[in-house]
Amino acid sequence: YAPGSGDPDNFNINNCRTQRNLDYRGREQAKKIENFFMKHQIPVDKVISSEWCRCKETALLGFKNFETKNFLNSFFSAKFKKNKTQQMKALKKYVKEWKNDKNLVFITHYVVISESLDYASSSGEIVISDLNFKKIGSKKINY
Repeated sequence: YAPGSGDPDNFNINNCRTQRNLDYRGREQAKKIENFFMKHQIPVDKVISSEWCRCKETALLGFKNFETKNFLNSFFSAKFKKNKTQQMKALKKYVKEWKNDKNLVFITHYVVISESLDYASSSGEIVISDLNFKKIGSKKINY
């Protein structure tokens, strides 16, 4: 959970102070996500986050080890909307080429989830899909 919507006009991807960030409830959600994966013994191969600070903090608190990919970045604001088509192509290519029996975890934004899965997710929700971007299930993690 990161209060508000969108990012400030002065948003800078390299400066977390210019972004909308997790609050204490969002940090608690991230820790509960970690607990959910551990409790259910869900095997994870790789965790990949958006480059936005709130996503990276979620990845760090929830999984410790992660990498970032710009195809998971938000394209909500007019400033980034032009990236949508290329990002969706890159995301689908990455998933198509990914080979592993364990789970791939993406930490991303509502717009990316909505565009790729045609599903309106909530903040902190775990959404499960198959490799063809078909939603299988979801689990809301409350703060």
